[in-house]
Amino acid sequence: MTEDDQRRQAAREVLFCETVLRKTGDTVLLDVLRGAGDMTVWQHYPPGDVFDPESGAQWYYHAHPEPGMAGEHGHFHCFIRPDGREGPVHHLVAVGVDAHGRLLRLFTVNQWVVGDTWLSAEETIGLLPRFDVQLGRPSYLTNRWLTGVLRLYEPEIAGLIRERDKRIETWHPETPAAEVRQDRALEVTSELAVDLGKTTRSLQLG
Repeated sequence: MTEDDQRRQAAREVLFCETVLRKTGDTVLLDVLRGAGDMTVWQHYPPGDVFDPESGAQWYYHAHPEPGMAGEHGHFHCFIRPDGREGPVHHLVAVGVDAHGRLLRLFTVNQWVVGDTWLSAEETIGLLPRFDVQLGRPSYLTNRWLTGVLRLYEPEIAGLIRERDKRIETWHPETPAAEVRQDRALEVTSELAVDLGKTTRSLQLG
């Protein structure tokens, strides 16, 4: 299967999940936030995060006091734990959505933001194919949607991760990278606005 074929397959899965959710007036956010009442900024949803022990994929949703971009409600932080729940955790990418769960942007963050175990860009990129969440809760369709988004945009995410490392290297060239990774003045290290409709049309899916 070619890379374009893989992307088309991922795009179909993302669109399928959105279509099924739309039939019942649901979104990728509803089951994640169900029962939460007034959403609290910084808090992880669902509590305890989502973790698939088979793949090591992990994610949570949260929001900041100020949106990262116009219209953004919050974002999914996506990780891999290669050695299981008690092992090191590595941040892959964050997926920003609006209040209706529509995809807005992809971005990477500095190490201090999520407190993960740092890997180089190429090591992190090597983990991207492992992000595969096959769990019924909090929503099977949300889990498959998020998996599909990372598959669909894997080349772009790889580029963002490489840009992340370049940003850290050039932020203060005279400062060791390990110190820059703890610099509170540098939060978002790379980002890309995305339009699912344009992406699917470019793949000749509609």
